[in-house]
Amino acid sequence: MSDTTLYGFDGSTYVRTVRCVLTRKGVAYDQVPVNVLTGEPREPEHLARHPFGKVPVLDIDGMRLRETDAIVRYLDARNPEPAMFPADARARAKADENVALINSYGYGAIIGFVAYHLFPDLVGGKDDEARKANLGSARTLAKLVIENKGDAPFIGGGDAPGYADYLLGPLMAYATMTEDGPALLSVDGMQSWWDRLSADETFAATAPDLG
Repeated sequence: MSDTTLYGFDGSTYVRTVRCVLTRKGVAYDQVPVNVLTGEPREPEHLARHPFGKVPVLDIDGMRLRETDAIVRYLDARNPEPAMFPADARARAKADENVALINSYGYGAIIGFVAYHLFPDLVGGKDDEARKANLGSARTLAKLVIENKGDAPFIGGGDAPGYADYLLGPLMAYATMTEDGPALLSVDGMQSWWDRLSADETFAATAPDLG
């Protein structure tokens, strides 16, 4: 049994992000499933961990961390290799911007059109205008992160996947399950980035079992 415990179920994109980073850095951990789809984060046991009823939560080194950004940045400081950010200041700034863009604009947009296709009951039915708007925002996000990565193979700014890649990747995995996936992948540079990330052993190993 590990002293590090991750709370959250594998279907959560943010939980998968943390699992990717833990795995890449070789940090052993135990996982306690907290299923968002069945309302478990709103139950008292989990609200004691995260009063806003969110996942992931990570218990590590005698402290509790809530929110993916805080967790990943702590893990990167604690276990510097392999790095989740480039060392160069300019590349780091662009990688940080990609993380902020994905969190602020990408998550809602991609989950918005994914839910239209895969979870309509959770979003109150199918609103095609909202789907189109979300897909448009997702394409704008894709253009920005590809532009920011420049000549680097990955949107995290390096030759190997970084935080930004492990943040967007789980969202893209759901997007590609829908008929809108090709429209997002048609943004210049997105398909080649997705192919590289899909071939990453860590990303592949953390794919959720949705069966």
